[in-house]
Amino acid sequence: MKNEIIAGLDLGTTKVACIIANVIQKNNVEIIGLGISPSTGLRRGIVVNLERTTESVRNAVNEAEKMAGIKLTQAYTGIAGDHIRGQTSRGVIAISRPTKEISKSDIDRVIEQAKAVSIPMDREIIHAIPQGFIVDDQPGIKDPAGMSGVRLEADVHIVTGAVTSAQNIYRSVEKAGIQVRDLVLQPIASSYAVIDPEEKELGVALIDVGGGTTDTALFYDGTIRDTFVIGLGGVNVTNDIAVGLRTPRMYAEEIKIGQGVARNNLVGDTETIDVPGIGGRPDRKIKRKLLASIIQPRLEEIFTLVYRELRRSDYIDLISAGIVLTGGAAKMDGIEELAESIFGLPTRVGIPSGAGSMADMVRDPIHSTGVGLVLYGYEHRGRAGIGRPGVDGSLFTKILERMKRWLLE
Repeated sequence: MKNEIIAGLDLGTTKVACIIANVIQKNNVEIIGLGISPSTGLRRGIVVNLERTTESVRNAVNEAEKMAGIKLTQAYTGIAGDHIRGQTSRGVIAISRPTKEISKSDIDRVIEQAKAVSIPMDREIIHAIPQGFIVDDQPGIKDPAGMSGVRLEADVHIVTGAVTSAQNIYRSVEKAGIQVRDLVLQPIASSYAVIDPEEKELGVALIDVGGGTTDTALFYDGTIRDTFVIGLGGVNVTNDIAVGLRTPRMYAEEIKIGQGVARNNLVGDTETIDVPGIGGRPDRKIKRKLLASIIQPRLEEIFTLVYRELRRSDYIDLISAGIVLTGGAAKMDGIEELAESIFGLPTRVGIPSGAGSMADMVRDPIHSTGVGLVLYGYEHRGRAGIGRPGVDGSLFTKILERMKRWLLE
């Protein structure tokens, strides 16, 4: 069996991580390189400074390359941000050949038909994921290839993002000397690393609490059903600590990671922590319970906003497997109990796994997206990516294509 070197590039608000893996088969992923660089050019998943983002990407890639002992040319890259939108569309086609046998090209054609929805000119389709097929009014078909029928329908989950945001991610990665193999929505990537197929069948919600955004993907009956992004994340918790404890953000982040807890009933009344002063003022001792009482309301707000979005979905009552939390904030003590109290569903923390001597380095919720990108890349190898928005599918060409499509319809 041929080994494949696949790289995942996770562009986050607080860090850029590059993971290089030697993939032997789906369940045998040997991590051979890991590079992490502080992220200073992204805010809430969107590039706000191209040069700084490029520098962060370059630093992370260089570190991973040194560890792996190889030169990287391409990577699967994550995309997030509150510009992401998800919707479901239905495509319908007729099977015209005499045998009435449904072929792979028919499946591709019905998915293309479903993608022909009205999308604003400033948005780009990132994913078009089939949820299920209907052959001659017979629903619940997962793969209709080889079946006979005269009419084929498909329900397709379409994820769109702002063209400019996608372009800026491409530019910053390509300026660092790496070709973007494909852009992948971060919660979809993370699901490959931390969710079991059985959970996807039963119904599960993956909540990725990142630095700038909280990304959610909802699965049922083995496929994705809904995706959405909340524009709040771990950075908001850090800012609350900095303001509440009157300490620089740099120290607030350290306090959050080292001493943070999601529920104040988990902290004793006598526990204290040291808080560095601001502007040369002396350090102070404060009760750890005060820190918890700053963190808990913000996390409750994030989970309540996610719950509100889940309630709008038709699948909220079908999440039998419960909630899987991942991302940096998922490491905080008490976060599972806090999530369970808000969602009323069993909750666990999703931790990616790997093989090889460096596997322990990625057994951390912050690497779910990076490891997931590698696994996504392995499963979708040989398939063309979405293409660079605005280049091989320029905005002008896209407008012309859509005008042609409307005229044909």
